[in-house]
Amino acid sequence: MASCIFCKIAEGEVESWIVYEDELVKAFFDINPASEGHTLIIPKKHYENIYEIPENVLERIIIVTKKLAIIYKKALDVKAVNILHASGKEAQQDVFHFHIHLVPRYKNDRLNLWYQSQPEVKANFGKILEKTRKFID
Repeated sequence: MASCIFCKIAEGEVESWIVYEDELVKAFFDINPASEGHTLIIPKKHYENIYEIPENVLERIIIVTKKLAIIYKKALDVKAVNILHASGKEAQQDVFHFHIHLVPRYKNDRLNLWYQSQPEVKANFGKILEKTRKFID
């Protein structure tokens, strides 16, 4: 897509700090990092979200994510990582090109990237399962 910033990065039209690249995937430092080493892993081809991305490309992205997490653990003394993804406006996706955030975590980094529980949802587990099971192969 001509106006997609991640497509421009994938094509090399916009400068970025490339950490990893292969035929399907590009990984680069987030311009607005949450921590040292915060990396975005994207498909080179434009897929808006989880619903559109082919499984083989998604598989490659998660493999690269793991590879980078291991490298960061060794090279940056990372203690843990958050792997984050949002698909859709309601999920707070802000760039509509599929991407995963790999956020290295450090002792006492004071980041809070977690959600708040909604205990009332638990009462509906049975109904939710009933609705979804008919779509599972």
